[in-house]
Amino acid sequence: MPTGRLAKWQILFTEFDIVYVTRTTMKAQSLADHLAENLVDGEYQPLSTYFPDDEVNSVEVIPEDTGAWKMFFDGAVNAKGVGIGAILIFPTSQNYSAIARLRFFCTNNIVEYEACIMGINMAVDMDVEELLIMGDSDSIIRQAQGEWETRDIKLIPYRQHVEDLRKRFNSVEFKYIP
Repeated sequence: MPTGRLAKWQILFTEFDIVYVTRTTMKAQSLADHLAENLVDGEYQPLSTYFPDDEVNSVEVIPEDTGAWKMFFDGAVNAKGVGIGAILIFPTSQNYSAIARLRFFCTNNIVEYEACIMGINMAVDMDVEELLIMGDSDSIIRQAQGEWETRDIKLIPYRQHVEDLRKRFNSVEFKYIP
């Protein structure tokens, strides 16, 4: 509901069959127009974007003395589709990665479970005995550790499948990475 000046203008516009609609977002073209109209002067200095370790996205300290393989997983859901990925890291730092696009729409938790299961299946195929599984989904990690109960009826089969795959290893540890 418009208030103040907007209500006054809306009443005045009705005389000319003009309908005012509030905008919640800024169009990309209006931003481009603004930048084109307000050029920078000759004294402009671009920001220095040199970062010595720009390929590093995050740093996680993991003890290297263990002979366990490490597995990272993640999933994403957006308007363009659903994607999952997992990377399996050998104790000598050699890594194997896999990504996939799911052909069905699902919730974020299901996507995280799909990514986790894909990574665990990779480890099973490579005859891994000890595995450290790391992900950014707190609910998936805590459910897999048995700390949280799985209440969503759609997630129970995924949780059970992770539990069945877990039995194929000598040791499995789940760790949450914020």
